[in-house]
Amino acid sequence: MSISTTLKPGTGAGAGPGHDTPGGPPLGDTEFAAIAAIMQSDARIFLTDIKKTLVHGRLSRRLRMHGLDTFRDYLRLVRSDPEERAAMVVALTTNHTHFFRENHHFDHFRSQVLPRLKERARHQPIRIWSAGCSSGEEVYTIAMCLLGRNRSSAAWLRNADVKLLATDLAPHVVKSVQTASYAAQTCDAIPEEYRKTWLRPDGDGFALAPEARALVTARVLNLFDEWPMRQHYDAIFCRNVMIYFDDKAKAELEHRLVAQLAPGGHLYIGHSERLIGAAAQTMRPCGQTIYVKDGPAT
Repeated sequence: MSISTTLKPGTGAGAGPGHDTPGGPPLGDTEFAAIAAIMQSDARIFLTDIKKTLVHGRLSRRLRMHGLDTFRDYLRLVRSDPEERAAMVVALTTNHTHFFRENHHFDHFRSQVLPRLKERARHQPIRIWSAGCSSGEEVYTIAMCLLGRNRSSAAWLRNADVKLLATDLAPHVVKSVQTASYAAQTCDAIPEEYRKTWLRPDGDGFALAPEARALVTARVLNLFDEWPMRQHYDAIFCRNVMIYFDDKAKAELEHRLVAQLAPGGHLYIGHSERLIGAAAQTMRPCGQTIYVKDGPAT
């Protein structure tokens, strides 16, 4: 995602209870409710009735793949086959992002956060997390900001311990992060100086330079499972992910993200998102959908 582990609002008029699209067996209200319950249980994604058309379209492909005639039969499969259950959850996530999306976040990161990170990197490790990373444009935007607009500006990283973690629920987009190869049109959003310095021709598109790829580790992670990370992060980007959760899930995730931040660390969230619950009491706003965790930076 940055919409990454979430579902975009349904499109088209009448996408509600009892409305089905052509091209597959009908999706009844009972079956939709069962699918919504699984999504809530497994990924905390909140599906309202307006998403029914989208769910029907995406899962009809899974029915055809398995040679099934009804959504009732498909639900029997999902309930008995953990691999298909996981595949269904991934099928109902949307992965949409682009380089330098919501660029004011990266302006702030470069001007306000990066100088402190460079100073700290002389004696301590630097850790940054792209949570809900989608296909990697966000984490590689962060990497390019760290590297700078030319090769000499990256000199500070040579002897520094700097690592970027990129996680997403969907294995296929995590694979895209690891591949780090993008269509030419996708790379148009990258400012020219960064593009010339940190991209390499790759077929009809471009691949990130080894210096950028070396900073990034990509892993599959459900944000509501137990997190294996024990270290604290200097910055966390979790953007356009939480708007698709209900308030209980939002508050839980935001609380965990804040706990994972180091004192003085920054949290970047999506343009239509906000902090609620305990996270809102802990974090101080310092820009448009940018928050800092009070306390001395370590």
